[in-house]
Amino acid sequence: MEIYDTEEAQVEALKRWWKENSQSVIIGLVMGIALILGWNYWQDHKKQKLNQASALFEQLQKAAEANKKDSVDKLAAQIKDQFGSTEYVSFSGLIQAKLKAQSGDLAGAKTILQGIAASPNKELANIAKLRLVRLMLATQEYEPGLQLINSIDPAAASSFSGNYDELTGDLYVALGRVDEARTAYQSALRNGHQSPLLQYKIDDLATAESLTPKK
Repeated sequence: MEIYDTEEAQVEALKRWWKENSQSVIIGLVMGIALILGWNYWQDHKKQKLNQASALFEQLQKAAEANKKDSVDKLAAQIKDQFGSTEYVSFSGLIQAKLKAQSGDLAGAKTILQGIAASPNKELANIAKLRLVRLMLATQEYEPGLQLINSIDPAAASSFSGNYDELTGDLYVALGRVDEARTAYQSALRNGHQSPLLQYKIDDLATAESLTPKK
């Protein structure tokens, strides 16, 4: 390290250093400030967008409670168009699909649920898939329902495994495949799935078998 004999020499050295480096120092400071301001702006912008999306979603919920299907469709489309990168798109889609199913538009409900089922959010995707399988059960699409369940990655649906097992059992019952239905229901039971009808379904299978005449 260079040692200076006098204070004046130190000052002169600092002046020389500043003359040689002042531009890069100033540029660095400006860039640092710009990055901080830019980050703060981006965070404020994201927060503002989420607040706007939340407000629209609240309107959609109120419209759904009042069974105003047209308003729900318009608000869902607005949320998707303006706030497509937020989870409010999936939330509004689930409500929209429920209303469509209740009004008999099962095809419309399926289309919406299929879109949500492709969401990167695993929880929302699984909720959509479960509802989609229930629609398939209602429309007697039993084999496609089983195919959909079989295509699901167990690791990505571990917390929903009991729900899928119970639905698998329901599909097998509809197909008349009693043994496979019982296996699925018992799997749901072993996994601690909490369903008020699960044990009843298992008992019902046993009752049905006892009433079936043996050959």
